[in-house]
Amino acid sequence: MIPVTTLKGKKVALFGLGGSGLATALALVAGGAIVTAWDDNPDSVAKAASAGVPTADLRTIDWAGLSSFILSPGVPLTHPKPHWTVDLARSAGVEIIGDVELFVRERRAHSPDCPFIAITGTNGKSTTTALIAHILKSSGRDTQMGGNIGTAILTLDPPRAERYYVVECSSYQIDLAPTLNPTAGILLNLTPDHLDRHGTMQHYADIKERLVAGSGTAIVGVDDSHSTLIADRIERAGSKVVRISRRQVLADGLYAEGSRIVQASTAATSDVAELDGIQTLRGGHNAQNAAAAIAACLAVGVSVADIQAGLTSFPGLKHRMQPVARRGKVVFVNDSKATNADAAAPALSSYDRIYWIAGGLPKEGGITSLAPLFSRIAKAYLIGEAAPAFAATLGEAVPYEISGTLDRAVLHAAADAALDPGETAAVMLSPACASFDQYKNFEVRGDSFVGHVSALEGITMLIGSPTGGA
Repeated sequence: MIPVTTLKGKKVALFGLGGSGLATALALVAGGAIVTAWDDNPDSVAKAASAGVPTADLRTIDWAGLSSFILSPGVPLTHPKPHWTVDLARSAGVEIIGDVELFVRERRAHSPDCPFIAITGTNGKSTTTALIAHILKSSGRDTQMGGNIGTAILTLDPPRAERYYVVECSSYQIDLAPTLNPTAGILLNLTPDHLDRHGTMQHYADIKERLVAGSGTAIVGVDDSHSTLIADRIERAGSKVVRISRRQVLADGLYAEGSRIVQASTAATSDVAELDGIQTLRGGHNAQNAAAAIAACLAVGVSVADIQAGLTSFPGLKHRMQPVARRGKVVFVNDSKATNADAAAPALSSYDRIYWIAGGLPKEGGITSLAPLFSRIAKAYLIGEAAPAFAATLGEAVPYEISGTLDRAVLHAAADAALDPGETAAVMLSPACASFDQYKNFEVRGDSFVGHVSALEGITMLIGSPTGGA
């Protein structure tokens, strides 16, 4: 835990007592803040109280005496309308901040020079975060990874010299971190997302810009217009900018050229990494993720040799284009995190002969946007509620069967892939659907896939197999 000592002895209010909210409340208490916490869920309030966090309805407290108001990132700050606690804080003139801001202040107070890499963007954040952390760890560095990737930032070990922090930041977290100042900040890309919480694309982009604008080295993907303008703007303001691209040759920056990552400058151009043969970094989107990771690691002093070694040994992000097993020429890929068509597209773009397991609880739009990739699909195995609708979309373009359940789909896809005439084939779970019709979440669905695969005869597992395939 990182005790929040910068608010020691000060009165603070906190709203939102889910996972990260409760962790934040406990860190505030541990650091000596005078805390009053609340949540709309009575069970969350009771859990916090039993853990030693003082609780009270924030409608009843004296806001005039507060130093800070800490808001959980899942609670609306601006759109569709501010939460009632936000209105109370603003009326009282109390600053509104989040857990990332508290971390930033603790780092500044206790170890301002410890390396801190922050990552944001619409797509690719988690893979890039995990890849950077892996490179740092595999090079022998004391590495802490957290934030939006699933580990609350204040549950990490406290800042100290030579301790490296790799933090995924959502737009919600950035919006609550006014003094965010990473050593290296990454903005991967921008496409319309979370506009229900940010109102307009421009407001969403403005929030994302704050992360790189405050960075010692700003690493910006320039394959979309919003990010290109951000890179130009913050460079004019005097920031050090490293541009990255998966689609274009850059005169200054890092870009993908085939499987190579090239570093260009006015002085020289050289290859800095080779991705060929790294199964966990297949596809153009992962070339961008790798370029960003390389730029960040170079910015904090990692050698090119250590970076290449880390790339080569990267195990991949669980449930995201994760090769989990092989049998002969067939690789089995767990892409359970692909809960809509856009999220499934990168995996489908990365293999040429796919035995595709898809379906679940359908999302709006179905899989019609994936039609340009249908030629890569040897056969589809449809499961869950979406199966009839997906079958209608596939029509005569792709052979399919309605398997119904994941165990049947794995069994049939594996048998068919073994007979594929090509040199390689992939049995891929990339559902393009939510999981909730048959599974608690996409993680359980992905683990179930791995379990069913591990039960096949002649399988060589590339990861540890789960205890069961139910």
